[in-house]
Amino acid sequence: MVTYPGAQEYVPDSRDLAELAAASAGCRGCDLYKAAERTVFGAGVRDARMLFVGEQPGNEEDLAGEPFVGPAGHLFDKALERAGIDRGTVYMTNAVKHFRFDRSANGRRRIHKKPSGGQVAACRPWLEAELDAVRPDVVVCLGATAAQSLLGKDFKLTQHRGEVLHLPEELCGSCDPAVVVTVHPSAVLRAKSQRDDMFRSFVQDLERAATL
Repeated sequence: MVTYPGAQEYVPDSRDLAELAAASAGCRGCDLYKAAERTVFGAGVRDARMLFVGEQPGNEEDLAGEPFVGPAGHLFDKALERAGIDRGTVYMTNAVKHFRFDRSANGRRRIHKKPSGGQVAACRPWLEAELDAVRPDVVVCLGATAAQSLLGKDFKLTQHRGEVLHLPEELCGSCDPAVVVTVHPSAVLRAKSQRDDMFRSFVQDLERAATL
């Protein structure tokens, strides 16, 4: 695994979300900033009770500079609505703040590529700062990469989906939220014959998280 210098030297002492977002634009903690259009920091309310963590911004998010605004984000909005969760009351972010991608053969399309473990680790100081700033009651990890960024690289989503977990002691800081893990909305989007069943299960996970 490639080791990167990490984001820690770029994270300010401030826990003002606007100041953190502004500082993240200059982050050079790993190499992903070189190809991405922009840093995509988290978005939402400062005192959100629920904080959602995805993997990384996608193509649309990279262009817009906002998280969860592409096709998976639209499906996520639908799931939140079904679960009775107002998107305007939550905070959304990603484990990695830059879009990692490969080019299609003709060079016209940018195709999602999973961030490496080193890139996830390099970006974690930003996620830690967001947790410390928002201090949510509940953290929902969307997908394996998000879960591993907070719960360890060996964490298995399939083994712990639906459980109520807690952050490792070194991450608790000023808060100790309940943590639940579920699939990423993009996994539901990619499903074909099982999409309806996966969507219902995803909504049920969100409903359970909202009750914590």
